[in-house]
Amino acid sequence: MPITPEEARRTAADAWIWGYPILDTYRTLYAQAIDSDDPRYTGGFGRFRHRSEPFTPADTDVATPNNDTPYSVAWLDLRAEPVVISVPAVDRYYVLPLHDLDTAIVGYVGSRTTGRAAGHHLVAGPGWNGPVPEGISGVLRADTHLVGILGRTHLAGPEDVPALRAVQERYELRPLSTYTDTAAPHPADEPVWPVWREEDLGNVEFFTLLDFLLRFFPALERDRALRDRLAALGVTGTGEFEPAALSPEILAAVERGVADARARLEKAVAATTVSSDLFGTRAELGDDYIGRAAAADVGLYGLPSAEVWYGGWWADDGDAHPPDGHDHDHVVRFPAGQLPPARFFWSVTLYRLPERLLAANEIDRYAIGDRTPGLVYDDDGGLTLHVRKDRPADPKQAANWLPAPDGPFRLVVRLYGPDPSVLDGSWRLPPLAVAD
Repeated sequence: MPITPEEARRTAADAWIWGYPILDTYRTLYAQAIDSDDPRYTGGFGRFRHRSEPFTPADTDVATPNNDTPYSVAWLDLRAEPVVISVPAVDRYYVLPLHDLDTAIVGYVGSRTTGRAAGHHLVAGPGWNGPVPEGISGVLRADTHLVGILGRTHLAGPEDVPALRAVQERYELRPLSTYTDTAAPHPADEPVWPVWREEDLGNVEFFTLLDFLLRFFPALERDRALRDRLAALGVTGTGEFEPAALSPEILAAVERGVADARARLEKAVAATTVSSDLFGTRAELGDDYIGRAAAADVGLYGLPSAEVWYGGWWADDGDAHPPDGHDHDHVVRFPAGQLPPARFFWSVTLYRLPERLLAANEIDRYAIGDRTPGLVYDDDGGLTLHVRKDRPADPKQAANWLPAPDGPFRLVVRLYGPDPSVLDGSWRLPPLAVAD
């Protein structure tokens, strides 16, 4: 039975929400693995591109830049055979999370999950059931044939860059046949990758691109009903969807469905607070498609709270306005026994508003935490941080100074390997207070 305009509108709206993270991923994948003219190009599939240098206020292309753990980016094509990730023995915190096309996390290689010893980890795509060779430490099974990696490795400071780079350069990606020194299988056909166009997110061409990408995403049982509805619309994963083949009535209904979905996402994003609860494995995320879409919009490829807990201060204590270095000096007092409980380390990073970028200052300090050299603890074992525009005259306060801009700012707290007391809410951040 032909699909009705009402059904087409509902299907378009639901499928746009479901497919938004997939297209958001393709936006990134296209720049990093397909378009060799893009400055973000990694060199293609199966290659890492690392950032080792810390961000400075001169870096303006990344919002809320993180100097704790510079990134290692890679994309894997698992259609022909699995890929083996090899890591050295690592003397610092690191995590290499792998994510499917729809942003669901496949698994992790890193300090928290696989430890700091050297190892070889096999990443298999849908349907692969070959023998696991000797020497493989573990197997990660993806639900999509294209998989991304946004790795993080701890950087202690600018002087630590050479040591960080030495670790990053030993992260290795190899096809399984290279790892086993056996004949490579016949390579997968090279598709004609569609050029990414931002405007296609907001019109019926969204489904043309989604139809192309679904060839890399075999239908999961949990998505079967929606995939069947998409097929009734002509989006089957063959890459042959043609909007012009739709009747004028159905085409108009699809366009209305896209508008409905965009309004739903806008409303969801407005109600979303960036937190670790937005991210996780497919089992952890479940069928909350609007939540996954909102997470992709506000924090693509974030980490779940078991790996990193995010918090912070967006306003003065008891005030609805963001803290401002022009108006006040601020302090954060962690009482004795109540310092941020993290297995690995913790940090507080200051971002100037509205840009959410690092704020230039005379000592080039953009974050402070338990690994900041020279911190001075209180006599009782607590810790007081001084967040202000001008350097404190007291040397003890100056040692704990996080410089603020002459204007509004935001403070973001990151705990790497948070203690269970953080996850269950029994430990809480102290207030950001205006100094006496």
